[in-house]
Amino acid sequence: MLTAWIGALLIGLSLGLLGSGGSILTVPILVYLVKHPEKQSIAESLAIVGVIALFGAIREALKGHVVWRAVAWFGLPGIGGSLLGAYLARFIPGEVQLVMLGAIMLIAAARMAISSRSKEATTDASRIAPWFVLIAIGFGLGLATGLVGIGGGFLIVPALVLLAGVPMKNAVGTSLALIVVNCAVGFAKYQVTLAKVGQSVDWNTIVVFAFLGMLGSIVGAAIGTKLNQRILRRVFAAFLVVMAVFIIWRQLTAMA
Repeated sequence: MLTAWIGALLIGLSLGLLGSGGSILTVPILVYLVKHPEKQSIAESLAIVGVIALFGAIREALKGHVVWRAVAWFGLPGIGGSLLGAYLARFIPGEVQLVMLGAIMLIAAARMAISSRSKEATTDASRIAPWFVLIAIGFGLGLATGLVGIGGGFLIVPALVLLAGVPMKNAVGTSLALIVVNCAVGFAKYQVTLAKVGQSVDWNTIVVFAFLGMLGSIVGAAIGTKLNQRILRRVFAAFLVVMAVFIIWRQLTAMA
């Protein structure tokens, strides 16, 4: 169990250091270290990630770093996507959901590797995407949250900056607020999915992981400014690739 607790700290540490990426580790840790079933782990991940994101969003909101207009543009369609994802999860085997998670981890790794080799995205308010594009992206991010239990900060942050004209200093806080909305809706809907398969979440696990994750995020935020972000992103991207390959291989072997 000590290994799982260390994993919970790493989830928060990653969020504090990079502003994203930690939530994508939650489901694998719950499945492979805590030994919970796939669907239960996804539901627990939604709760854990949502609580940690809420903690961070409150801190950012108090600093005035949350753009509520963008939260509405992405969050409202995200609610629909999260509901749909949690509903569809009822018909998708847990093994397949983990393969989907592995594929998303590869996308996240590529995104982080690219960002580590290029300059940070800059805001251009004159090139804000059309409203229907913002709605479609918000819906898609919510769908991913409901299907595989991730927050999606690695995709939300660049979408906010490049497509919604949100300044970079406000993108992380706004992303955390969106993650809270998507996770809360997905978790509520997932209770029905779990009931259908005779499962339920372990609240003790959720509380311990959320608490350790918040501690990790505080430490990560404190030391993040002192470390080279590009090197951190490269290391984390490489780690995600290894994790993704392991998850996909493990699940495809189990389904064979």
